[in-house]
Amino acid sequence: MAQDHYAALGIAKEASSDEIKRAYRKLARELHPDVNPDPRSQERFKEVTHAYEILSDPEKRRSYDMGGDGAFGGGFGGGFGFGDIMDAFFGGGGSRGPRARVRRGQDALIRIDITLDEAAFGTERELTVETAVTCEICTGTGCAPGTSPTTCELCRGRGEVQQVTRSILGQMMTSRPCANCQGYGTTIKQPCGECAGDGRVRSRSTLQINVPAGIDDGNRIQLAGRGEVGPGGGPSGDLYVEVHIESHPSLVRDGDDLHTPLVISMVDAALGTQVEIESLDGVLELNIPQGTQSGTTIPIRGKGITRLRGSGRGDLFVHIEVVIPTKLSEKESEILRSFAALRGDKERVSVNSTQGGETGFFSRLKDALGR
Repeated sequence: MAQDHYAALGIAKEASSDEIKRAYRKLARELHPDVNPDPRSQERFKEVTHAYEILSDPEKRRSYDMGGDGAFGGGFGGGFGFGDIMDAFFGGGGSRGPRARVRRGQDALIRIDITLDEAAFGTERELTVETAVTCEICTGTGCAPGTSPTTCELCRGRGEVQQVTRSILGQMMTSRPCANCQGYGTTIKQPCGECAGDGRVRSRSTLQINVPAGIDDGNRIQLAGRGEVGPGGGPSGDLYVEVHIESHPSLVRDGDDLHTPLVISMVDAALGTQVEIESLDGVLELNIPQGTQSGTTIPIRGKGITRLRGSGRGDLFVHIEVVIPTKLSEKESEILRSFAALRGDKERVSVNSTQGGETGFFSRLKDALGR
């Protein structure tokens, strides 16, 4: 063993008890056999441990400073416990203390289905929920009326018990939750007959919720304190309502905007017309301009979804599809030929033609390619 215990720990003779402990922690982490199997490190670990054993005990340190060996009978690990090893490796030990009987309750989640109209303008819903509530008989204590928890006789309120064994490192002290009180430090000798000592019972209740206008599919509404009551009558968790929006037969949502298809005949597209379309605001009149092409999109401002975190509403976009007839009668064919003759459409137009400006399919293609 080292003759100079202060030098073994790398500290001054005036070092405080905290400085001695910090120095030992640092060295023990580096030299412990489980970390460093080098035989020289193991010998060094014994020296450091013996030095700490002497200098951490006020009486032994005083004897050592007066010229004695300070060992009082000596022997490796005579007063060195498991707590010191754990303290060195994990930065402190000590009792964890008893578990709290009163704890916060769990959050709860329920799902509701609403229509696209309800999502756009908001709605109210009445929900039936089954959750844990405070027991009215014991008011959450878990004890029969007129009784209260008593201190555990086994752990004396600490919530854990300790066991000391001997090993090559000296006395080893381990702690574990008390089996008698399950770590609470107290026992309920006369549980409440209604809740069996839990402090809670299951109950069904109804509540009203406001679904805000503009809510989107998958959004959750948080109702603070409407979840499960905690064990021992602890504070309630929160209730989350997850919203699912049902599909609409003719409208598709994209953020705050809506999209709908509209199929018209080639005659209506050529001559222009007025049609009725379905929207969240009822039936709307839509003007189809003369010469409307298939693929045209006509916006209707302010007829979309209410903005959840803003003002106003999104837009409704009507996507036009022009239907070309696939079967024509002889008379219909003759009329179309006459129409084509009047327009001079028998002459084929070159794909590369830009007569009258770059319009139509070729122009749209160039725009799409960024040319």
